[in-house]
Amino acid sequence: MGAEPIPDWPGELIELGDTRIHVRATPSGPEERAVFVHGLAGSATNWTDLMGELAGEVSGRALDLPGAGFSPAPPDGDYSVDGHARAVVALIEHLGGPVHLFGNSLGGAVSVRVAATRPELVRSLVLVSPALPDLLPRYGPARVAVSAAPRVGEWAIRRMSAVPAERRVRATLGMCYADVGRVHPERVRLAVEELRRRDALEHAGQALVGSARGIVGEYFRTGPDNLWRQAARVTAPTLVIHGLRDRLVDARMARRAGRAFPDVRLVTIPNAGHVAQMEFPGIVAREAARLIAETRVRAG
Repeated sequence: MGAEPIPDWPGELIELGDTRIHVRATPSGPEERAVFVHGLAGSATNWTDLMGELAGEVSGRALDLPGAGFSPAPPDGDYSVDGHARAVVALIEHLGGPVHLFGNSLGGAVSVRVAATRPELVRSLVLVSPALPDLLPRYGPARVAVSAAPRVGEWAIRRMSAVPAERRVRATLGMCYADVGRVHPERVRLAVEELRRRDALEHAGQALVGSARGIVGEYFRTGPDNLWRQAARVTAPTLVIHGLRDRLVDARMARRAGRAFPDVRLVTIPNAGHVAQMEFPGIVAREAARLIAETRVRAG
């Protein structure tokens, strides 16, 4: 399997107004900063390898969204995309922004909202399989929609909690990766350990169901705050990366993103699934570094 993976970056709880957010950071280095936003059921550790690859380009900060990872539940119980976006904005303001903003899946939707509504905080935008509204009748969106249905989500969480953590982790990896053989055994062990810790948290189930409902709500939002309409208002140079073997967000959404974002470059990775930043961090880092370099040239 190769060398041992790099350990997770150290983290700390940061006070951001009425809420506290757990943030993992690479060592102090470049002046330019990047903020990384994970997807549904994920955490800041989803960015460990990519943050390492980009440590020479940017100082990285990856947050656990409210209620995820080591972040406590939000005081107002708001797990919507708007609620998560407010947490990201608060972190960027705390850091002194603007930043290079990265988002995967749910985190991609959150990042689009931040970039559209607070353009002064975003130097560039990197989206990995962003969960933008997709109503095509496919398994991925349908699975999220069912889990978000009233009472169904809570019932599913109770049922799943009875399944051994290792089986749940392997099922999730099988859904998110194109090839689970790329997952180092140490990563699996840590994921199982983390899931067992989360199982003991009172808010963990509601955080997952609430965030799923937040994404489903965005599928049906109309008007100027629809995420596709907001994508058209993003002024930051944007990179959209899709794995062609993504089981959760159809890679055809990349073509729609190419039409929606005003200043965008599309990259598809043939053998990647839903979490290309974890499966192929070197490729994602190379493309992101290119965007960051282009942003510097424009600013200069």
